Amino acid sequence: MEVLSVSVDSMFVHKMWNDQELCKMVPGGVPFPMLSDAGGHVGSVFGVYDDDAGVETRGRFLIDPDGVIQAYEVLTPPVGRNVAESIRQIQAFQLVRESKGTLATPSGWRPGKPTLKPGVDLVGNVWKEWKTESAFD
Repeated sequence: MEVLSVSVDSMFVHKMWNDQELCKMVPGGVPFPMLSDAGGHVGSVFGVYDDDAGVETRGRFLIDPDGVIQAYEVLTPPVGRNVAESIRQIQAFQLVRESKGTLATPSGWRPGKPTLKPGVDLVGNVWKEWKTESAFD
């Protein structure tokens, strides 16, 4: 798994933000590369760049090793992201990929919790396999 942060801010703004803000919230600062998308080119490809304002909306994109977007989330600036949920989703996608599609993860799945076996027998019977306590505990 590789995590990258991309924004229209310059590398100098990234450094200041990391050194003055993030390091006070995350011990050691950001543990992954922060890349500058000064012209908004990457943001335009992913549909999060506002050309008129010159800013990008906050977006999170989970891209598999084949370059396929498996999940994305775009939030307006006042709403923060949930890093734990992003990590949980990455773990779920990795498990499903490793199983070559023989496993599925129910809502709220976490490593060590029960998985589902996709197939026609599961249709209409998820409730028998997926117990609410496994998703919400």
